[in-house]
Amino acid sequence: MGSRSRSISKSATAMVSALLFLFFVHGANCFYLPGVAPEDFQKGDLLKLKVNKLTSIKTQLPYSYYSLPFCTPKKIVDSAENLGEVLRGDRIENSPYVFKMREPQMCTILCRITLDGKTAKQFKEKIDDEYRVNMILDNLPLVVPVRRLDLESRTVYQLGYHIGVKGQYAGSKEEKYFIHNHLAFTVKYHKDLQTGFARIVGFEVKPYSIKHEYEGKWSENTRLTTCDPHNKRTVVNSNTPQEVEAKKEIIFTYDVDYQESDVKWASRWDAYLLMSDDQIHWFSIVNSLMIVLFLSGMVAMIMLRTLYRDISRYNELETQEEALEETGWKLVHGDVFRPPSNSDLLCVYVGTGVQFLCMILVTMIFAVLGFLSPSNRGGLMTAMLLLWVFMGIFAGYASARLYKMFKGTEWKKVILRTAFMFPAIVFTIFFVLNALIWGQKSSGAVPFGTMFALVLLWFGISVPLVFVGGYIGFRKPAIEDPVKTNKIPRQIPEQAWYMNPAFSILIGGILPFGAVFIELFFILTSIWLNQFYYIFGFLFLVFIILLITCAEITIVLCYFQLCSEDYLWWWRSYLTSGSSALYLFLYATFYFFTKLEISKLVSGMLYFGYMLIASYAFFVLTGTIGFYACFWFTRLIYSSVKID
Repeated sequence: MGSRSRSISKSATAMVSALLFLFFVHGANCFYLPGVAPEDFQKGDLLKLKVNKLTSIKTQLPYSYYSLPFCTPKKIVDSAENLGEVLRGDRIENSPYVFKMREPQMCTILCRITLDGKTAKQFKEKIDDEYRVNMILDNLPLVVPVRRLDLESRTVYQLGYHIGVKGQYAGSKEEKYFIHNHLAFTVKYHKDLQTGFARIVGFEVKPYSIKHEYEGKWSENTRLTTCDPHNKRTVVNSNTPQEVEAKKEIIFTYDVDYQESDVKWASRWDAYLLMSDDQIHWFSIVNSLMIVLFLSGMVAMIMLRTLYRDISRYNELETQEEALEETGWKLVHGDVFRPPSNSDLLCVYVGTGVQFLCMILVTMIFAVLGFLSPSNRGGLMTAMLLLWVFMGIFAGYASARLYKMFKGTEWKKVILRTAFMFPAIVFTIFFVLNALIWGQKSSGAVPFGTMFALVLLWFGISVPLVFVGGYIGFRKPAIEDPVKTNKIPRQIPEQAWYMNPAFSILIGGILPFGAVFIELFFILTSIWLNQFYYIFGFLFLVFIILLITCAEITIVLCYFQLCSEDYLWWWRSYLTSGSSALYLFLYATFYFFTKLEISKLVSGMLYFGYMLIASYAFFVLTGTIGFYACFWFTRLIYSSVKID
């Protein structure tokens, strides 16, 4: 536990150093992130094949490879994992497989085991839940190539191979369990003609189930009759599969084939990340842009009308009907900047939203530039966590500035709540979910050392930075209101049904959600169906569209609200765009019942727990965008219009 905690803290420090390094390095011809630089191999060089977690899209509970009685090396050695890898449930360990570069192997015997009742039951349970074995060679994940007839016979790649399958013998209705005990590996390499060195550019496997046979008693020199390199007999099908039952003997074997490839090392991930549905993403972008253009037109119309009318009034060109129509938002000028109820809480949420916005923007920029590629496992999550911690200074600053504008004096209390409220809620949900995972003895359970590291990041870095930001923000002069606030609040007239707060808030969240829901499908698929997501260019465009949509829908609804002489816009502006999080959670629920095959209660609780955290974060983010848009809009129209 101690060594893992130390490796996590070292990885966190390395990540921070890498981020700082990127800012200051200029003019370099090439640059590789730590751990993802190419490695050259000569013929006969030993290749380190590592095993990773067992994963299932049916349970979402990862397990360590050696939690099942697979063949083991003499000593199991854990690889150092970064913070993101540990949180993802990765457990990378050495394996007993021996690969030598460009030296093919046929039917190498790995080990022989005899199942007892307990181990047979373990294998059956994992086969039932469709668990996959994940392996890594030269930082490339193991994939199973599958030809898709519906995609012009294009080959797609599935991460990891199934532990086994369920099936029936010919003429029998009884369902049996069969294990994949023979693996035919293919290592693809790109050879440098000048140096003779080779780099690994692909790692594939075809799993087979075969009941191996041999003559006489088992010994170290036993030769199999079903698979013999001397007689050039290899496994090509699973016609005589290996059944999983107590007291059954299982012999694990493997082949290794090497294929030269034209794919260069820099492009070796292209096959994994190949998009077969980029048209859908473009449709998503066009769909979102149409929403933005529609809202932009409305905002432009509102701005032109308000400013034009102000000019025309003083030129005495307006009609009586126009004068009556414009009085709405002007009549509330003495109340529009009156501090809202629960202003402290609003400051806290706005500050947290600013922290999120800064974190996501920086993460997106790094991702678009390619620094957070899948080859850097856990890099995305590690970067997001560290950026969240360091962006605390902006959270404190935004909270303090807004709090001072509301003429508050106890800024330390507000900053304390900003530093603790959102992280405490998320950490509580995370802790409960982690306890559930721990109860299932899954490797996805975050170890105590990692939990301590997270708390240390929170209390040791994030909280002090929030206070630093708060101190700087509160020392700045207060933001002056463009118009004076009356001492006595104006009575709000009875509102039309469509201006009811609950109705307008719920309507306001539909368009921001509509702008992102297609991309959301791909994100959920990558998270819960164990697929790669690496279309950050599309995601960045969608994120910019989300920012604009949130801002514009809030401005439009805020204008209609002020026109109906309702000046309580502070909280409503936050909740209007923030309500898109409700639709996100409803969509996640729809996705759960239509796309996932989760049947276990614990797995369902994990899904909804994590989606609740994601929806809460989305609420804070979108709400803050809407609030600042409305804040800018009200200040603009009331400062540019002369009030009689």
